Amino acid sequence: MDTLYTSDVKRTAMQELTCRPQCVEKVLDCIRSLVHYIFSMTTAPKRRSPRPFALDLLSGVPIYRQIMDQVAGAIATGALAAGDQLPTVRQLAVDLAVNPNTVIRAYRELELQGALETQQGTGTFISDQKTSLNGVARQRRLTQLAGEFAARAGSEGITVEELIRQLQDFQKDAGKRKG
Repeated sequence: MDTLYTSDVKRTAMQELTCRPQCVEKVLDCIRSLVHYIFSMTTAPKRRSPRPFALDLLSGVPIYRQIMDQVAGAIATGALAAGDQLPTVRQLAVDLAVNPNTVIRAYRELELQGALETQQGTGTFISDQKTSLNGVARQRRLTQLAGEFAARAGSEGITVEELIRQLQDFQKDAGKRKG
């Protein structure tokens, strides 16, 4: 029954169009626009959706630092690229159940480092400039990361010697892949 109804509708539409030539041009314009829209939607590059933020409240790392580290990690892995928009301060604060001032602090510090750009009324976006730390700041950051890493591993019962051995294995594996 659906087939009969559909064919009747098609037949009636064709009769209407042949009776009114001025309508044919309008219908063709609509079809062209629709085809162009569908084509542009299917061939447009897909935006990556950033991975959701996750907090570890037992790590001892301040929440704003965790947000900063996750954004920096997502940029480093390519999960976030230049021009990608981050969640609004309010939205991220609600999602993480934290004070909006915490998110503001993380975004502000990332902006000062050059990783983010905030456009008033539009949002916060990943910057297209590469961030580079000078020698002193880089060493300070490395010391901080190593300390956090060792503390976390220690709380899991892993010794510093085991960490060093594992890092050396990673270095050997990376050398094999390059060579």
